[in-house]
Amino acid sequence: MNPTSNIWYFEDIDLYNVLCPHKVPGMKEKHTFRKYQKDEFIYFEDEKSDTIYLIAEGRVKIGTYMEDGREVTKAILSAGEIFGELALIGQEKHTDFAQAMDNNTTICPMNIEDMKELMAQNKALSLKIYKLLGLRIKRLERKIESLVFKDSRTRIVEFLRDWAMEKGKKVGFETMMKNYLTHKDIAALTGTSRQTVTTILNELKDKNIINFDRRRFLIRDMDKLV
Repeated sequence: MNPTSNIWYFEDIDLYNVLCPHKVPGMKEKHTFRKYQKDEFIYFEDEKSDTIYLIAEGRVKIGTYMEDGREVTKAILSAGEIFGELALIGQEKHTDFAQAMDNNTTICPMNIEDMKELMAQNKALSLKIYKLLGLRIKRLERKIESLVFKDSRTRIVEFLRDWAMEKGKKVGFETMMKNYLTHKDIAALTGTSRQTVTTILNELKDKNIINFDRRRFLIRDMDKLV
């Protein structure tokens, strides 16, 4: 079975355009955008978890710190995505941190009660939110399994496959993603080094399995990405 076949994936994960309070009648007046500069924290571990955050512009890193002080990157999110969603299932305090990765990262916060009200009024939206929660839990489970049992090359290849399934657009046999990740980002997400990522991506590029530049990442044939 294709390892990514049982991962939930949305053709349109841009929940910002559906949920942003500035686009919902009656909510616009009581919400304001927040801007963050590169490396500025949006929230820290152990802070109260009572807000859903929608990314209007920029990128956000979700991570945590090990007991020895090492940083672990859980996810890198871009415009259109949401985070802090575990508050919906009863999380009282954040177990990770959220940090802006770009200057002028723009966030639209929504308190948990407003979110629950919207979900109660819209069953399709509610289903989409809970599928998003399922996707992220499965992604975390796969990451833990990958870090424990798989070598660097396998972790990177599986990351590319998952990225394509979640964010890619099919064009014939090819799958194209907007490239918002650096080699350093991919290394952080796969528990490898930037040098290892660069070596493996260049190897795949030389074999004409993938192609990439600063704007886009192209997988020419998913079946050959093994």
